[in-house]
Amino acid sequence: MHPRRPARPAAAALALTASLAVLAGLTAAAPASALGGHRSGRLPAVTPVSETATLFDDEQGGNANADDPAIWRNDADPGRSLVVATAKEGGLRVYDLGARQVQALPAPGGPGPEDSPGRFNNVDLVHRMRLSTGRADLAVVTDRGNDRLRFYRIDRDRPGGPLTDVTAPTVPAVFSASQEEINDQRTAYGLATWTDRATGRSYALVSRRHETRIALLELTAAPGGTVGYRLVRTLDLPSSFRLPNGSSWTPCGEPGERPQVEGMVVDPADGTLYAGQEDVGIWRVRADLTSAPVLVDRVRAYGVPAVYDAETEECTAGADPGYGGRRLAADVEGLTIVDEGHGDGYLMASSQGDDTFAFYDREREDGHAYEGGVRITARSRDLDGSEECDGAAALNQPLGRAFPHGLLVVQDGHDGPEDGPRTATGFKFVDLGEVLDALDD
Repeated sequence: MHPRRPARPAAAALALTASLAVLAGLTAAAPASALGGHRSGRLPAVTPVSETATLFDDEQGGNANADDPAIWRNDADPGRSLVVATAKEGGLRVYDLGARQVQALPAPGGPGPEDSPGRFNNVDLVHRMRLSTGRADLAVVTDRGNDRLRFYRIDRDRPGGPLTDVTAPTVPAVFSASQEEINDQRTAYGLATWTDRATGRSYALVSRRHETRIALLELTAAPGGTVGYRLVRTLDLPSSFRLPNGSSWTPCGEPGERPQVEGMVVDPADGTLYAGQEDVGIWRVRADLTSAPVLVDRVRAYGVPAVYDAETEECTAGADPGYGGRRLAADVEGLTIVDEGHGDGYLMASSQGDDTFAFYDREREDGHAYEGGVRITARSRDLDGSEECDGAAALNQPLGRAFPHGLLVVQDGHDGPEDGPRTATGFKFVDLGEVLDALDD
C-alpha cells in the first residue's frame, strides 16, 4: 500500500469528531424494529417497460459494464429527455426514453501505457450551473481510473450528440497524491451532486474506493466554458462499530480494505446527504459534511462476525447476534430520492444482496420509516428484471407519452437471456407510477 496524503487538520478533526459521535450513538442504537413498520409477505413485483442494449465487459464488448444512471429532463420537450449512464471502462452511454442509444463517449486513457485507464463509475447532474460561457446543465462523472471528476455539457440538439466534454484540463486528482497512488485505485468512486439553495454554489460529494472517506468538492467555472473543482472538506465514516453488547465489530473484507461507500444522493429539499456504506447501512449527514452522521438503517448482516479466507476470497460468517436490520441485504447500493412535492416522498435504496428495492419515508421527522419494497422482475423471456442492482435513478415528473407518471431506471447486473460466459449488464426503464402504486397496495 502506498502512503496517503496527510489529511488537512480541519478535515481530520471533523472526521474524528463525527466518528466518535457516531460510535457513541451506535452503542445505544435502537433495535431494527424501531426503524419503521414491517410489511410481511412477498414484496410486490413490477416489470420494466424497456431495456438498453446489453453491455459486455470483455475486449470484444469494449470492457463496457453498466453501473449508474441519471435522468435529465428536457423541460422544453419532456418526451425528448435523456438517460445518461456509466459503463466503466466503456465510458458513458446516452439513451432516449425508448432505451435506444443516442451517444457513446469513451473514457480517457491513463497518462502512460502502464497506467490505469479511465473508468467511469457514477454519474449525477447539475442544473443551470453558471459557466464562463453562460448557464448549462452538466453530467458529472467519477473517473475511478484517473481519480478525477469529468464534466459533460448537455445540449439536446447539438449535432454529433447531446454531451460535450467540458472538463478543465487542469483538474487535480480527488484523493491521490501521485500517479502511483492512482494506479493503486483507491480513487474517486461514488458520487452525488448538490446545489446549495442559499448560495447557488454547486458541489460534488465523492466517496473513496476501499476507504470510508467522503470528500466535498465545490464545482468552479474555468476558462472557455470548462469546469473544475476545489476541495472543501472531508469526512470519514467509521470502519468499526461498538455493538450493544459492548463488543466491537468490523465488516469483513480483504486485508487493508475498509467498508466503502458508493451509492449516494442529496435530498435537495433540505440539503441532506444519504450515503450507502455497502456492508453497514445507510447514513444521513448534512451535505456540507458539518454534522455527525446518523445511521438510518442497517444491513441484515450488521454485527455478524466473519473471517476472510484468502484462498476463496470470501468471508465465512459466524453466528448472528441479532443487531442487523430487516430491509437491506448487503451490498447497499444505488440511492435515489422519489420526490412527491412539499417534502413528501421516498428515499429508495437498492438492496443488492436479495435483488429488492427498499423505500423509506423521506421526512426526517418521521424517522425515515420503512414504507415497503418492490422487485423488478421479468416482463418476458427477452425482457428480464433487475438482479444485483448497482445504480438507480428516479424522476417523478411527466416525461411525455412514454412515461407520463415518471421514470425509474435501474442497473441490471445479470442481463438475460444474454448473461452467460460473458459478463452481461444493462439498464431497465420502469414506469415509476407503477412502482408507487405497488407501494400503496
